Amino acid sequence: MKNPATTNLFLLVIAIALIAIAIQPLRQPRPAQAQEQTTPTQTTASDPLYIEPGTVMLRSLDGNTQVFGKMVVDLNTGSIWGFPTLTGQPYPVDISSTKPPVSHPMFLGTFAFGDINR
Repeated sequence: MKNPATTNLFLLVIAIALIAIAIQPLRQPRPAQAQEQTTPTQTTASDPLYIEPGTVMLRSLDGNTQVFGKMVVDLNTGSIWGFPTLTGQPYPVDISSTKPPVSHPMFLGTFAFGDINR
């Protein structure tokens, strides 16, 4: 039979090590870091886009067209694009067709991001 004092000593060392491991995050917590989750249809860091939440009234440059849609800003160039949804829904809706509608972008303008640092 093994020596119970040796076994108890090893168990005590293991218990102290586990307590030290458990206390370390409490004494020095790591800062939270967000991780970007991308899908194949999302943009990458080289092509960042800002998509305005909800829908807004989009007005074409010639002023002849006003429709509801999503506003998207290309953060590299400052270009503003509108994707018509035709309703207040956040996605394109066409009740007259059974095929899923495709919303094509319309150019709305440009933000001059370069002027910020002047």
